[in-house]
Amino acid sequence: MRSYSPNSPQAAARIVTLAMLADGHLSSRELNALDGTGAHRQLGLGRIELHNVIHEFCEDLLSAMHLNWEEACRIDPHTLNQLLAEITDPELRRKLLRICLAVVQADAQVSEGEAFVLGAAVEQWGLHREMLAAGQGGPAPHA
Repeated sequence: MRSYSPNSPQAAARIVTLAMLADGHLSSRELNALDGTGAHRQLGLGRIELHNVIHEFCEDLLSAMHLNWEEACRIDPHTLNQLLAEITDPELRRKLLRICLAVVQADAQVSEGEAFVLGAAVEQWGLHREMLAAGQGGPAPHA
């Protein structure tokens, strides 16, 4: 797996990619939602750079897992926690949660894998209030 600096645009983009791949595929609706949120700008990347991170992460998953595509998308909890730990900035965490929610909900269903990734992020990052507020359709108040 490639190494990125903590809180870097690439480390952040990898979290979004992980959420998108958690159901075993990239849907056109998810990719459209990714572009629609302006995720590349929010993360400090060009659109092509963001898509390069997605591509590189897919390569990393396939080469590290030596499995078929669907199995490779099921990342183990230890690796997931390591990737989430690369994001330490509270505002970046909130931003990533919003982007990830928009992307995984784009196809009108949240898979078990997507829920696992989102749940791990909420738990590790302490974003329970933000997740509840997102479920109610509004932004969470900052404490």
